[in-house]
Amino acid sequence: MTITTITNRMLPAALAALMAPLLAAGACAAPSGTLSDTGATTAAPAAAQTPVSAAAPLSVADPWVKTARSGMSAAFATLVNTTGEAVTVVTASTPVSPSVELHEVVGDGGTTTMRRKEGGIVIPAGGRHVLQPGGDHIMLMNVRKAIEPGTEVPFTLTLKDGRTVSFTAVAKDFAGANESYAPHE
Repeated sequence: MTITTITNRMLPAALAALMAPLLAAGACAAPSGTLSDTGATTAAPAAAQTPVSAAAPLSVADPWVKTARSGMSAAFATLVNTTGEAVTVVTASTPVSPSVELHEVVGDGGTTTMRRKEGGIVIPAGGRHVLQPGGDHIMLMNVRKAIEPGTEVPFTLTLKDGRTVSFTAVAKDFAGANESYAPHE
């Protein structure tokens, strides 16, 4: 069973259990939506029909993206796993770049090279993983329009299990981390 299936089956029962004491106590106003025999709501306001999602498995702390006029840029943050199991980020996307990769920086004979991080970024259960200049990061290639200081750039991370986590990074000037890029490694 998927989380969505479990949520769809359990949510109506949980709502009914929560509403029963209010209805029995003669609440001041009747609810705007009522539960049918199938657990579906009827005549409820749009907000009440919004699906409730499980807590996000990952939170993103202190996100920022390097300013760029064009070409390449990178995003950084601290990824915090809020679950009791390892979480793997397999892809990232943003509307400011048609090509986004998860990267790592490796050293070789005194030089550093960035390359695609095979297998994604794994955040241990209850742990954190820092994306930083000179280390793991989200690489933006072929930036479509200038990323100016203070610009808010939306990102979406896709996890190995298919769930997504969205966040917004603020653009900052940064001149460091001048590694070379080794495509296809």
